[in-house]
Amino acid sequence: MRWRATVAVAASLAFLGACSSKSDEASDKPSATAAPSTASPSSAAPASASPEDAAKAAVLASYNAMWVEQMKAYHKADASGTDLEKYATLDALGKVRIDLARMKERGTVIRGDMGHQVTVTKLDLSAKTPTAAMTDCVDLSHWQTWDTKANKPIPLPSAQPMHYLAQVKAERWDGGKWMITDFTTKGSEPCGG
Repeated sequence: MRWRATVAVAASLAFLGACSSKSDEASDKPSATAAPSTASPSSAAPASASPEDAAKAAVLASYNAMWVEQMKAYHKADASGTDLEKYATLDALGKVRIDLARMKERGTVIRGDMGHQVTVTKLDLSAKTPTAAMTDCVDLSHWQTWDTKANKPIPLPSAQPMHYLAQVKAERWDGGKWMITDFTTKGSEPCGG
């Protein structure tokens, strides 16, 4: 039973499950005085790119930066010292923090990295708050949940596809910063790998 719970936690850790409502989003939005992100979305595309291409590059830069910070947190089962709050909404951060607390309780961390191949599938720049949707092909082939108490890996369930789909949503907030607002896994839907 402990093994199943740990595996379930490990699987859920890979995914931000932020479901923010419109009323919550206003309180999540950073102020104009927020520190600039290390991955500058505005510098992600050449100046000659169309507004749509520039927006796609910017949202991908934010998502990839969030991904790096998320992996840092999972490697040590602790979000301190990461910049997750620069790329994900408060709801998403709350979910990650709950997952990290569960990891600490169970004595697990992540070794290796989760790969991914993300594509912007929808972009609405005309909305009051511009939105983007992405499809990600998550790659577990270099991902390992590690039991720090027993000092050994916890294998993934045999039925778990090594590559499967995830759906991601983002919004562009004041100042042009893209924030990840939702990450929904489709763990039973394999994708290319």
